[in-house]
Amino acid sequence: MTRRGLLLFGAMCVIWGIPYLLIRVAVGGVAPVVLVFARTAIGALILMPIVLYRNGLRGIGIRWIPLVVYSIVEVGGPWFLLSSAEQHISSSLAGLLVSSVPLVGVIIAPLFGNREGMGPAGIAGLVVGLAGVAAIVGLDFGRADGTSLVEMGLVAVGYAAGPAILRRYLSGLPSVTVVGLSLAICAAGYAPLAALAWPRALPGPSVLASIAVLGIVCTALAFLLFFALIAEMGPVRATVITYVNPAVAALLGVTILNETFTVGMGVGFVLVLTGSIFATRRRLRASG
Repeated sequence: MTRRGLLLFGAMCVIWGIPYLLIRVAVGGVAPVVLVFARTAIGALILMPIVLYRNGLRGIGIRWIPLVVYSIVEVGGPWFLLSSAEQHISSSLAGLLVSSVPLVGVIIAPLFGNREGMGPAGIAGLVVGLAGVAAIVGLDFGRADGTSLVEMGLVAVGYAAGPAILRRYLSGLPSVTVVGLSLAICAAGYAPLAALAWPRALPGPSVLASIAVLGIVCTALAFLLFFALIAEMGPVRATVITYVNPAVAALLGVTILNETFTVGMGVGFVLVLTGSIFATRRRLRASG
């Protein structure tokens, strides 16, 4: 890895590890629909001028439908469900549960035309990873909100299905075009819902700061840096950050919000990480 690639990798590990903390703070002052609208609107306002400057709307043609589906599956749905879940569960738990995304991706890959078999090592990795997910929620299952756990499961499905839709139906489009338009589509869709749930009083400084950082740093800047990371390392190797982000989320939740970190969460994360590596290692090898 080059020095530039290492810096980009480290930046992305942190930038996409802090949203769970910020979301937990933000939903203490605004409704989830307001948070999602604000985050996507801020990101769209920053990225859409870049899209238009580069004539990014050309070449979309009939791919508007998969683009809308991608926007819902990868952005609009998961961001709302994640915000809703974090009203009832800790940011640490939410971040660790998102670590299951590579495992879910392996499960749903055949639905999007990937007929490559996993083999014994891949199946073993999947089993170990799923056992890790069970361990993460196992010790706290009685205290955890069941609806929130279901929401986090749907978040993982959305985050796993989004890239599959992108590869199959939107390949060839500039990444900044896909992200910019997705944010704009979601912002437009959430606008009327956000208007109905808009807070009557101005939220506190911590809430406003969290929303601003989510929109500017964790959305617009993050995607631009991620595109640079992909160009530096390749698309598959770049996704390794998903193995580090949950650890950052858990560390921030424990140190800043004084959240509880159980033995089950620690052991479970190690199992999920190990299982994900084994379940996806053929793709990682192919990229090298």
